[in-house]
Amino acid sequence: MRCLVTGATGYIGGRLVPELLAAGHRVRCMARSAGRLRDQPWASRVEVAEADATDPERTGIALDGVDVAYYLIHTMGGGRDFAAADRAAATAFAAAAERAGVRRIVYLGGLASDEELSPHMRSRAEVGEIFLRSAVPTVVLRASVIIGSGSASFEMLRYLTERLPVMTTPRWVGTRTQPIAIRDVLRYLVAWAGVEEEVDRAFDIGGPDVLTYADMMRVYAGVAGLPRRLIIPVPLLSPGLSSHWVGLVTPVPAALARPLVESLRNEAVCREHDIARHVPDPPGGLIGFRQAVELALRRIREAEVLTRWSSASTPGAPSDPLPTDPGWAGGSLYRDARARRVDASPQALWAVVEAIGGETGWYSLPVAWRLRGFLDRLVGGVGLRRGRRDPHRLRVGDSLDFWRVEEVEPGRLLRLRAEMRLPGLAWLELRVLRHEGRTVYGQRAIFHPRGLAGHLYWWAVTPFHSLIFGSMLRNVAATAERGGVPALPGGPPRGASAPPWREPGDGAPTGGEGPGRQQAAGP
Repeated sequence: MRCLVTGATGYIGGRLVPELLAAGHRVRCMARSAGRLRDQPWASRVEVAEADATDPERTGIALDGVDVAYYLIHTMGGGRDFAAADRAAATAFAAAAERAGVRRIVYLGGLASDEELSPHMRSRAEVGEIFLRSAVPTVVLRASVIIGSGSASFEMLRYLTERLPVMTTPRWVGTRTQPIAIRDVLRYLVAWAGVEEEVDRAFDIGGPDVLTYADMMRVYAGVAGLPRRLIIPVPLLSPGLSSHWVGLVTPVPAALARPLVESLRNEAVCREHDIARHVPDPPGGLIGFRQAVELALRRIREAEVLTRWSSASTPGAPSDPLPTDPGWAGGSLYRDARARRVDASPQALWAVVEAIGGETGWYSLPVAWRLRGFLDRLVGGVGLRRGRRDPHRLRVGDSLDFWRVEEVEPGRLLRLRAEMRLPGLAWLELRVLRHEGRTVYGQRAIFHPRGLAGHLYWWAVTPFHSLIFGSMLRNVAATAERGGVPALPGGPPRGASAPPWREPGDGAPTGGEGPGRQQAAGP
């Protein structure tokens, strides 16, 4: 079959594509920015169509000749009008799929009881109904908590359990849910590309275990070898307060935590298992919760990263490309440019550059970086806890703490675009150069202010640039000269004492926040 995968830059879509390829299907990916898929290991094996789901013309082109279309688009933390945006996108996509003669739409939605739904769960249910009412036969898979390293739900569970031996928790920890392993989710999704009979309905999907969130935390603690957790439910924590609490304790920002927390108010237990008539259970049965946690933690330990919850675009984050420089004529463009000769090979320097961020740190004043991340979280930003997908390799589209990788030219250039809350747009460029036979490290911070606040912001932080960016320049060069590629995860660079930009005890807390421990779930 020729399959179209929307949301291929996200957590589920990025894992579904290689599974469809492995099953022998032809795959076309639809993304708003084709460049975000450029560095995926499967990029050369797929077609890429650049389109927004709300654009009927370009979406129609993307759907041309497609047999099965996977709709994996959902706004998380996207502001007050997210439901209207989801509705418009689904309606336009369904109409384009009908015109293109698509045989089937497959949509991954949420599983919840018929009680009063949260806004996000209500929106997901509405999107499923839009597809089911369309002229294109549709399969809606309704899943509860997806357990796989790197999923937002799993990261929330993991960090809450690891960091809080005693928890006063909201009432939703007692709500029953039926978690499902990412492997089973992917198995169901792939299978529908090969089901021949016409099916037009929704299916509940879940693993074999029905648990409360408190149960899941206790099981996780046992699998992870942690002491038994004391959980004390209290009735006073609203979803809003709970999401801010989750945002402070875990890498998941409050804006994303809120829809996850709100969805846990509703019981999410499968009411039927009719999907087995079309996609039989595997011989060994569905993966249980304990085994799913074991598999996820194994992936984390082995640092085999495919995608993470932060792989998807952050709602509200800037996506503007770096203005043409120096021929840009769009207003002020501030720069802080520095360079330094390095007594090391370009390869050694690049290894240090590409390992930046996460547990490695930013080669300068960790307290200042943590403070900046904390301030960003206070105003609703992503903060510094997202870490990295892989400890030593970066690809376009990766999240990197409060940056997003905008460009990678291996051995030469790393450009990061800021996703923190700023009165303007910001980039950080790290370059490896050769000049007169010598290795040179080039570093450039670029800021495009918006309004008076942007100009004031730049001039307010300029006095600190020599301290922050100057020490970064020196420490990157010094690390490369010592031959010290930062080790996995945490710890000093190989062959070197503790790096000068790290403070005693500056590693991640138990459970980790950095490259080797922020792992995406894999099949």
